[in-house]
Amino acid sequence: MKERLLINLKIHFGKNKFALISLIILTIIILSSIFAFLSPYDPNKINVSNKLAGPSILHIFGTDELGRDYFTRALYGGRISLKVGFLSMLVSISLGTIIGVTSGYLGGIVDSAIMRLIDILMCIPTFFLILIANAYLEASINNIIFIIGLFGWMGIARVVRGETLSYREREYVLCSKSLGASNLHIILKHILPNVISSVIVMSTLNIAGAILTESALSFLGLGVQQPMASWGSMLQNAQGFISDKPHMALFPGLFILFTVLSFNVLGDTLRIALEPKINN
Repeated sequence: MKERLLINLKIHFGKNKFALISLIILTIIILSSIFAFLSPYDPNKINVSNKLAGPSILHIFGTDELGRDYFTRALYGGRISLKVGFLSMLVSISLGTIIGVTSGYLGGIVDSAIMRLIDILMCIPTFFLILIANAYLEASINNIIFIIGLFGWMGIARVVRGETLSYREREYVLCSKSLGASNLHIILKHILPNVISSVIVMSTLNIAGAILTESALSFLGLGVQQPMASWGSMLQNAQGFISDKPHMALFPGLFILFTVLSFNVLGDTLRIALEPKINN
């Protein structure tokens, strides 16, 4: 099964050059953020004598209003944005998978109650809920991760619940039940391995959504606080210089664009490669 999935992924990435390019872009951005410490500049070191300098050999993205190297801050900002994206995705995926499997497998009143709760939550604009929750909590990276993850599980739960409803009626599941297998054993051995492909696809899309949400919060001044930087906070700081120094908004904007677009393309490619109906 694993070998078949690997072959499908290789075939689809080989055929879809856009997906391959997206994977390369993501790899470069992630590695650049991880190894940001190799930059010769301190991302928080202030040098007012060299503030708002344009792109040059010494500062390829120029400097900001405090003379800090903009390229270095973009790399360290990528660490924050990607950290928020990945960790909030883990929170959302964990909650969504557990709730979705529980709802779909148990069915009945439990399923109805959970689905009505999800329907109610999905009717409320999620971003406004995040804004309200963020306003009452201390501004920190951990709180941002928790808040975004806490309000991002509903769509995942619906997808996992639908998959679970299908798999719980399969012959091998019914056979396990007749042999006296516990519900936990059936879920761990028969349900979760079959829904994992959908979870993987949803996780890539969830990362992209979390990065956009964090960027929007930071742009509004409710996310990452100075002197730390994220791509969203860099865009927020660039507002006052957009007419004179448009590159200050251009570079973090391009990082967000390419990262989110690449994750979306990757998720779509994984969906096609892992979809059983398409593979057959």
